[in-house]
Amino acid sequence: MNSLHQPPVLPRRPDTAAHLGPNWFASVMGTGIVATAAAGLPGHLPGLRFVATVVWLAAAALLVALVVAWAAHLRRDRETALGYAGDPVMAQFWGAPPMALMTVGGGALLLGPALIGQSAAVAVDLLLWGVGTGLGLLTAVAIPYLMMTRHRIGPDAAFGGWLMPVVPPMVSAANGALLVPHLPAGQARLDLVLACYAMFGGSLVATLVILPQLWNRLVVHRVGAARMVPTLWIVLGPLGQSITAAHLLGRAAEGVLPEPYAAGAQMLAVLYGVPVLGFALVWLALAAAITLRTARAGLPFSLTWWSFTFPVGTLVTGVTGLASRAGSAMLATLAVLLYGLLVAAWTTVATRTVRGAWHGHLFLPPAR
Repeated sequence: MNSLHQPPVLPRRPDTAAHLGPNWFASVMGTGIVATAAAGLPGHLPGLRFVATVVWLAAAALLVALVVAWAAHLRRDRETALGYAGDPVMAQFWGAPPMALMTVGGGALLLGPALIGQSAAVAVDLLLWGVGTGLGLLTAVAIPYLMMTRHRIGPDAAFGGWLMPVVPPMVSAANGALLVPHLPAGQARLDLVLACYAMFGGSLVATLVILPQLWNRLVVHRVGAARMVPTLWIVLGPLGQSITAAHLLGRAAEGVLPEPYAAGAQMLAVLYGVPVLGFALVWLALAAAITLRTARAGLPFSLTWWSFTFPVGTLVTGVTGLASRAGSAMLATLAVLLYGLLVAAWTTVATRTVRGAWHGHLFLPPAR
């Protein structure tokens, strides 16, 4: 009789920290870029800066929450936490944590002074940029090393995620350029500009090595699993970020690099940025077409959907920089349109992520 009155046994919710992979940090990247891209957007939409600041604060809070959860994950299940590096797919997303740190740091510099003051904003950015740059340089070497020595890589294994470990130095180059004016004049500024250009080159050449492999895989082996299709958008990340970095480094080089190199940095920003933008728009069209084709057959939601956000955001910042340099109304309009695409993507993915987290689906072990 007593058993008839016992409450029903509810399904156990997954432990939120049991399978917390580095791919979760892509949500910070995607949220933070919505804020930072708005900071320099052409035109002055009333209230946009306020909304951007709120979104930046949300990204910062999410970053803190993920760092705390990751620390708990590492303490409770060290083998699983460190074992992601042995997975040929999950290992690529170790590039996300350093970029998440630097995205929030960049937001502090661009949007934070009104809240916390200029000095505090610079200090926060300098800290997050320093930690993020160190981790990013580590992933740019360590993950390719693991791919070359330990991972089993098949002929059809290339995917957009291969770019994740090598993009952080490009983010460092762009965000480091923002810090240059806040350093003491002289050697400190010169060294930072040169270091940023070196990171720009390292990330760019690595990207140029990986892109042909991805193109070949798509042509020879076709698109592959539907859940991996969103990662095609990651290609826009190093492209857009390199345009952004070239623009910001050109600005930073003024009065820092000797002539004619300072003037050359200004020319490089446009003569490099516009042609790369052309290819980025071609890839955007290809990625969109493949995504729509896949969606018609079924595109299951996963954290890879965050690939729709940050890469598009880097295009927004890159095109915004080009528009300001060239005085082009066409590029200014394109920047606004791309920002609209970014906001639509972020709204969709953030909503689905909150829903998946609430129901616990996203805390299950990653699919194999």
